Amino acid sequence: MSRMTAHRTARLAAAALSPFLLGLWAAAPAQAHGAPTDPVSRVYGCSPEGAQSGSAACKAAVAANGTSFAAWDNLRVADVNGRDRQTIPDGKLCSGGLAAYKGLDLARADWPSTRLTPGGTLRMTYVSTIPHTGTFKLFLTKPGYDPSKPLTWSELPERPFAEVKDPALTNGAYRFSAKLPADRTGRQLLYTIWQNSSTSDTYYSCSDVVFPEPKQAAGAGSGTTKEPEKITEESTANSTGTGRGETSSPSAEPTPATAPASPSASAAATPASSPVAEATGADSGPSSSMLAGGAAAVLVLTGGAALALRLRRR
Repeated sequence: MSRMTAHRTARLAAAALSPFLLGLWAAAPAQAHGAPTDPVSRVYGCSPEGAQSGSAACKAAVAANGTSFAAWDNLRVADVNGRDRQTIPDGKLCSGGLAAYKGLDLARADWPSTRLTPGGTLRMTYVSTIPHTGTFKLFLTKPGYDPSKPLTWSELPERPFAEVKDPALTNGAYRFSAKLPADRTGRQLLYTIWQNSSTSDTYYSCSDVVFPEPKQAAGAGSGTTKEPEKITEESTANSTGTGRGETSSPSAEPTPATAPASPSASAAATPASSPVAEATGADSGPSSSMLAGGAAAVLVLTGGAALALRLRRR
């Protein structure tokens, strides 16, 4: 084969392969765009790169999906233009309505989650393989959210609790902070919408989060709040918990063991006919009234004897 023929053959082969190679380049994960890694999103946590891929929820999601979430950073929908609620169907918010990610919509209460603090600071890390300008909108499911039911738009507030526009891409991730609502407890879902302004794409992601239950005072297991109670010997002795954190009211009549009567109360309860001083026992000796009477008798006798003696001397 001549040199010219070999050169022509190489050019023809390259021309034939160019569309195929271009398709591979466009479909490669490096050409995708991003997803939250903290709080970890379902799509990233269940991907081959995610630390939660071995969890029961992720295994079920992959099985329902029919394939792995290797393209974890490519969950995007074109030409939404802010019409998220009109474009993404109820029950398919986590998949963005895309069949390739349908396993993410499973209604389960055991998705890998991130622990957050009510009213605290959310520190989002959104990994991206290609920089884009755009706005991140953060939603948190309403109080009473049930993770065992499909996620619908009605479970999310009309407005996001935070919006972040054009954060810087640093070391392969967008990092930004936002103040969390203070009224969430238990398991909730953080829904992130990234609406690009440099492309027509909008990205959707679900991150499962858990807020601690509010701390309860001792004996308040029912979660109800009671007025502060004055701690007295009486109320302490008569308080009997019912198992639901309730405390019974103190009885109207205190028992002698817990609330002894005051001296004035004892005097008021003493019958008027009772003597002020009483003998307390057979060996207790004479009472004071007997002693007073004896002394008077002695004085009378002594005075009489002295008078009789003086009359005899006369």
